[in-house]
Formats: sequence, structure tokens, C-alpha cells
Amino acid sequence: MDRKFWLLRGLRFLLFAALFLTAAVFLTQYLWNWLVPEIFNGPAITLAQTFGLLVLSRILFGGWFRGGQSGDWARRRKAWQQRMAGRMETLSPDEREKFRQQMQQRCGMTFMRRPTPDAQAETRQPA
Repeated sequence: MDRKFWLLRGLRFLLFAALFLTAAVFLTQYLWNWLVPEIFNGPAITLAQTFGLLVLSRILFGGWFRGGQSGDWARRRKAWQQRMAGRMETLSPDEREKFRQQMQQRCGMTFMRRPTPDAQAETRQPA
């Protein structure tokens, strides 16, 4: 590919990014000025204040200063689940049941326990 193609592609990307940012700022300002003054008796804001509000929310909630890893927890959780599933596949059914019981004893989470037939019978009998 020649240099002109990449230059035009880069300029087109910058143009669409600028248009998207401008649309986001105008939409945020419109929604703020429509809702906040009427509902909370708050002030109306300008375009510069709207842009600052968006940048502040990105810093606080978006992860600019965390290395851009805002969704990293989801990847780690999925990787952990895959590792655990791989380990559980190698266990026999008896070993799986033993592991599950040990985890229940250690964690003490009653909502994760499977109901036993005795516990189901007790809850079904009228008092």
C-alpha cells in the first residue's frame, strides 16, 4: 500500500474521532441542561464544562491512569474459570465431590451448597 492511502486513512480516522467526540459533548450538554436544572435545580453548563465533565468521568471511571486495563478484571476472571474447569476435568467424580465439600467447609457459603435429599424432605413437611 502506498503512503498516500495510509495518510488518507489516518486523516479519515481523526475526522470521525473528532466528530464522535463533538457529538458526545453536545449530547451530554443537551441532556445535562435538559435534566439537571429542572430535577435538581442545578446550573446549566457550557461546552467547555461539558468536555471537562466527560474527561473527569473518564479519569475516574474509565481507567486512563490504570494502564488502559479497565476490563482486565473480566479477562482475569475468565482465565481463572478456564483454569479451574481444566483442573476439574482431570478429577474423577469422587474427587470432584470431595473438592466441592472441602470448598463448602472452607468458604461457608450456604447458597452454593446443593440441597441434600434430607434437607429437601424437611422443608417440604408441614409444621
